[in-house]
Amino acid sequence: MRRADIGRGLNIALLVLLNFTPSKLQVLMHITIKRHTAAPREGTVILLTSDKTLPAGILSSKEAAYVAKEFVAKQKTVHLNQLDRQVYIQLLDATEKPLHQQLEIARKAGAATTARMQTLKVESAVIMGSDNALALAFAEGLLLSCYQFLKYRTSKEKESSKFKQLGIYAPVNEKDIQLLKVKVDATWRARTLVNEPQSFLTASELARQFQKMGKEGGFKVEVWNKVKIKAMKMGGLLAVNQGSIEPPTYTIMEYKPKNAVNKKPYILVGKGVVYDTGGMSLKPTPNSMDFMKCDMAGGAVVGATLYALAKAELPVHVIGLVPATDNRPDGNAYVPGDVITMMSGKTVEVLNTDAEGRLLLADALYHAQKYKPEAVFEFSTLTGAASAAIGQYGIVCMGTVSDELRNALKTAGDNVYERLAEFPFWEEYDELLKSDIADIKNIGGAIGGAITAGRFLAGFTTYPYMHFDIAGPAFSKSNDSYRGKNGTGIGVRLMVEYFTGIANVKKNKK
Repeated sequence: MRRADIGRGLNIALLVLLNFTPSKLQVLMHITIKRHTAAPREGTVILLTSDKTLPAGILSSKEAAYVAKEFVAKQKTVHLNQLDRQVYIQLLDATEKPLHQQLEIARKAGAATTARMQTLKVESAVIMGSDNALALAFAEGLLLSCYQFLKYRTSKEKESSKFKQLGIYAPVNEKDIQLLKVKVDATWRARTLVNEPQSFLTASELARQFQKMGKEGGFKVEVWNKVKIKAMKMGGLLAVNQGSIEPPTYTIMEYKPKNAVNKKPYILVGKGVVYDTGGMSLKPTPNSMDFMKCDMAGGAVVGATLYALAKAELPVHVIGLVPATDNRPDGNAYVPGDVITMMSGKTVEVLNTDAEGRLLLADALYHAQKYKPEAVFEFSTLTGAASAAIGQYGIVCMGTVSDELRNALKTAGDNVYERLAEFPFWEEYDELLKSDIADIKNIGGAIGGAITAGRFLAGFTTYPYMHFDIAGPAFSKSNDSYRGKNGTGIGVRLMVEYFTGIANVKKNKK
């Protein structure tokens, strides 16, 4: 077969195998795509769920024999160099596993393919597969692993990915493609916020970034300045900000489509500590303070999720609240032993200024009751105890929501492999927060640190509430497949998956 015929043969085989028309070739992300031809440096990825189902008409007999031999040798990925095209045969033979694990295997395979293609400077790729869910998951892993943060690199051209185009030949519909595009875009945005240094991303700049997202995505954004925050008596946020020369901000975001399926809004609350030194309870620098620019990852989840919901035009009414400041040990900084009066009027004895996130979050959670919410989901890099308990493998959660809502969240977490590990939320832990001189204190002692932090926050709620401690998975110190290194954007895909499910369920009930 001549080289020019390979492309035509591949096109024909794809269309026959998948019963798919050329008009269904879709594009993801910002990447543009043209008609599928045998262009230089093009990558073709063929997804198989069995080593017995090599597609006819795509590979030569010698190539098919080579691939079969590699499969016998337990190779899951087989690479073929067809002169001007790189072909990857990817075996996803995990049908005995639950679907959510199959999808995760596909995502990781997509990430591995990205690494191979970047090594070979492949500029475009077409994914071929007969399984809709696996093809989308593979594309998701491939795209998420394309992320790079090069803003401060002077050698951007050398470091940046050459990948420009992605297409899918698979039985997927346009809505699936667009939702995937939005999820990846939003996750990238959350990662970028987390990766930005505090020298750029002050509390004020974080609010400006949310305003920018609101303008691009199509949702409302209101920012309270320090004067307004004082007028609203947000004592927790103001106390944490006392040691900073930068003013605090409080950002209120709202996406309210006319066709919203929920009468009462869901509210997302995110911790926006743009840098945490620990305050007067100063952290050590190595392996602690050196990556504390990530302490606003919860706020990034909230802003990026609102952006995704608006861009995807999901029919859900959602409000986002992000209190933001840095936590520094200046001459006027709050100190252990201080007593703070919160927005709710409750008094808090501060025994550790490094337990600052719960102070500003408590004000936001109290403010959230104003909206009479359906439920409130709060995201924060809150405790080392959560990270120590389960590492980077999932999200610690706890709360007071109904079993139905709790199960829906766990299902969404499984689907995107941002799994939820629920901790007990017993009232007995409140005893550890009792203060001798104030209503409560801001730390609970040596045991149950993740739980007492959650119980502290629950004391400022009057509605169904779920606390997500993302301290473990929000920032990765080494490369973690499609999650990458540094900011991971965890939580965004979870929320988009959850709200997509809610929108579908409530639409069907109507």
